[in-house]
Amino acid sequence: MQILPLWGRWPEGPEGVCGVSDNPRDPERNRLAGRVSRFAKVGAGLSGAAVSYGANSLFGGDSADARNAKALKAALGGLKGPLMKAAQMFATVPDLLPPEFAAELAELQTNAPAMGWPFVRRRMAAELGPDWAGRFQSFEHEAAAAASLGQVHRAVAPDGRALAVKLQYPDMQSAVESDLSQLRALIGLFKRMDGSIDPTEMIVEVGDRLREELDYEREARLMAVYGGFFTGRDDIQVPEPVPALSTKRLLSMTWLEGRGLLAFKDASQETRDRIAALLFEAWWSPMTHLGIIHGDPHLGNYTFGGEGAAHLNLLDFGCIRIFPPKFVGGVVRLYRALSNDDRAEQVEAYRSWGFANLNDDLVDVLNVWARFIYGPLLDDRVRSVADDVPPGEYGRREAFKVRQALKAKGPVLIPREFVFMDRAAIGLGAAFLHLGARHNWKALFERSLEGFSEEGLAQRQAAVLSAAGIS
Repeated sequence: MQILPLWGRWPEGPEGVCGVSDNPRDPERNRLAGRVSRFAKVGAGLSGAAVSYGANSLFGGDSADARNAKALKAALGGLKGPLMKAAQMFATVPDLLPPEFAAELAELQTNAPAMGWPFVRRRMAAELGPDWAGRFQSFEHEAAAAASLGQVHRAVAPDGRALAVKLQYPDMQSAVESDLSQLRALIGLFKRMDGSIDPTEMIVEVGDRLREELDYEREARLMAVYGGFFTGRDDIQVPEPVPALSTKRLLSMTWLEGRGLLAFKDASQETRDRIAALLFEAWWSPMTHLGIIHGDPHLGNYTFGGEGAAHLNLLDFGCIRIFPPKFVGGVVRLYRALSNDDRAEQVEAYRSWGFANLNDDLVDVLNVWARFIYGPLLDDRVRSVADDVPPGEYGRREAFKVRQALKAKGPVLIPREFVFMDRAAIGLGAAFLHLGARHNWKALFERSLEGFSEEGLAQRQAAVLSAAGIS
């Protein structure tokens, strides 16, 4: 691992340093008009869902939750951007939402319609100036990929390097703030319906991460952190950011060629197991050494290149969660406490994460979910993640048991760090299930823990973040 220095001052474009605009005419800033417009669009959709919820609750029936969930999905399905992305985040955290809602929200499509070329041209001029096209050898008109917050174009740099150029959709700052206001109301509705979990801190967490995801300068710095961590590795590759062709809302990076995970579903068991081992290391080694984790293991955020998927390409660094060393220490502490069946250490691990009002009953409930999440890591043998349980049933029994127990005890305040910790663990688990991968997962995790100490992690994290200019 290398500690990379800050690679230089970012260029001052027509909108100021790093693309941060102080110009009141800048349509991209977090402006009142944009927020009001977005609020009206989102509010109309959610109002319709609320009316459906009221009617379904009034008439009841066994299918009321399912009808409510479909109404909500219909309301959100036409809204690209932060609210839909946030809803998907919550859908990946088991027990936060009733299963009918989680199932519908998980199906929301993240691919937004790409911006047309005239609009792209105007946006590029706003970020790099009117002569922006002359700063590339070539720039493809059609987007190579489009998602909820931005789209990617292929280009060629003046020095001939192939580039991926990620351009943020307009007015996203306004959309985030408006959508978060609506999300609080939406989650309040769920809380009144169910009452097993208090998601207050989780809403704050999602908001903070969404705001960070709009800051492409920060993403470039985190990309460099990962590049430094995996430097010298041929089997895990990270793009190089190009600061001269980037701003706060435009990120140019080297293009990494590869194929998606699903292209290897029918590959040999050896190939699929190697892919799984690369994914495991790319997610958990930075966690146990630097206290950072990629919070979005979406299938579109990595590819595999070379003969027989020889190397993993990590592609997106907008959703990187930097954890306090104490939280990571708690992750390792609970792993060891569950391995040794040490009740006192289990309690201390939960306490270190901020769980309040701990008693034997609550610890029993938390352990049900913990043993599910940690399950493959506690079993010292080669196995699949689900251990031959059908993927559609994996975790359902545990989720139901936890939810029912928490309903009886009243809402439990979930620490905010769990949103992306759970999301990463469950997203990786889904990838391993797609692959049908088999490993001794305990051995893989133990390897990532070699030399672990909370104090050592804290020192490494501080040094790396300082060198990258991340506060």
